[in-house]
Amino acid sequence: MLAAMQRTYEPNSKGAWQQQPDFSEPPLATGGAAGHWDHRADDDYHTQPGNLFRLMTPEQQRLLCENTARSVGGASKEIQQRHIAHCTRADPAYGAGVAAALERGASEKTPDAVI
Repeated sequence: MLAAMQRTYEPNSKGAWQQQPDFSEPPLATGGAAGHWDHRADDDYHTQPGNLFRLMTPEQQRLLCENTARSVGGASKEIQQRHIAHCTRADPAYGAGVAAALERGASEKTPDAVI
């Protein structure tokens, strides 16, 4: 059984379970070399969610902020702040909305709608 605080996912805050390239599959010849695509090579994780947020109506944005706050409400303050920073990179209003919803205690409310 895993220890209660052991991280079994990567990346994580503790540096555990790092990638091990020595154990990668060899490239597969398919009329050209095919290998493993490193999804981290494209590090723009924020443009698409920001564009989606800006397409939403103000009511949809409010619901998303409250739903997001409920999702991270039980996490440590460090994780909440890290997630708010990611939301802010997508759109400053999204990050501010999640932070405000957490301050209001949205994590303890029952959701009234799902988008």
